[in-house]
Amino acid sequence: MHRPMNYVKSKQRVADHGEVFTPAWMVEAMLDLVKAETERIDSRFLEPACGSGNFLVQIVQRKLAAVELKYGKSDFERQHYALLGLMCIYGIELLADNIAECRANVLEIFAEYLNLEGLDDLYRAAFYVLSQNLLHGDALTMRTYTGQAITFAEWGYLGKGKFQRRDFRLDTLTLSSTFSSEGSLFAHMGKHEIFTPTKTYPPMTVSDLASAAPGDVPKEEAA
Repeated sequence: MHRPMNYVKSKQRVADHGEVFTPAWMVEAMLDLVKAETERIDSRFLEPACGSGNFLVQIVQRKLAAVELKYGKSDFERQHYALLGLMCIYGIELLADNIAECRANVLEIFAEYLNLEGLDDLYRAAFYVLSQNLLHGDALTMRTYTGQAITFAEWGYLGKGKFQRRDFRLDTLTLSSTFSSEGSLFAHMGKHEIFTPTKTYPPMTVSDLASAAPGDVPKEEAA
């Protein structure tokens, strides 16, 4: 089961990193401010200091409820749109133990909803997606813990079991509001001229995504 989180892990972590977790009631109240978006399967959310996943877990739960409402009568559509919902959440976290917990917590919610086991292709596909979407890094510098520029995958569902992936650098995406402002030097340019993906992939199935997952999925996450 999803483990409840203490608001503070240690006073030292608060002092060193300002780490304090948001209580569930406050998370729900804040998400209710954008309720329609949280209940849209393909709406994208980025939590720049995601901790162990308080916000992302709640968002995924709302998306899965929307999937059940719309596609609950078809196992095929239910599974693929549930994966799309997972593909549309993003997180960055400075502390390694937190990001590992975040991935595990979100994956657990997804696996419980679809009654998946660790060897299932859909489970391994979700594991891979979360490894790409929930990153160990610093949102302020927009760098991973290894110093690389943070790059996120934009996922889309093409239908008939196929997904599209395009990668974009976070530091480029954050310039969107600047480029689109009326007084910007680049206001005359179309977004397609500025925001080009760093890589575009051929359409992928759940099986393709599962094959991209590492062979050594941790046992506690594959249980």
